Amino acid sequence: MAEIHKFSKTLPPDEKYGLYAQIRRSSKGITGNIGEAYGRYHYLDSLRFYSIARGELNETLARLIDARVLKYIEQSEFESIYNLIRHTEQTLNGFMAYVRRQRAGSPEYGDKAIHEDQANYDVTQDEEENKQE
Repeated sequence: MAEIHKFSKTLPPDEKYGLYAQIRRSSKGITGNIGEAYGRYHYLDSLRFYSIARGELNETLARLIDARVLKYIEQSEFESIYNLIRHTEQTLNGFMAYVRRQRAGSPEYGDKAIHEDQANYDVTQDEEENKQE
């Protein structure tokens, strides 16, 4: 994220609400979704957020490619950040495989539910008050 933010500051002012905002948002989404995944109790729920983080990582790469096509970034800097993104993706994929092997949580996703006991409502009192009015 830090490298993307550093790069985004070099974008031209007319990209402030376009590429600048998009690449910064997607790069922050990577770490945000990894944090969200880590806080989940069931491995399938965690994997869902790790997958979203991987999607954000690829969106960041797509915005970086856009910047290269528009000649906002030199080839050497592009390759450096590209390699960092690909290394991050490999690391994330490896961690996702580890989480999948651990299978922390119940054997079936969604087999637990929190619910309230059945509430009994006495509506006869309200009906009698309405009749009197």
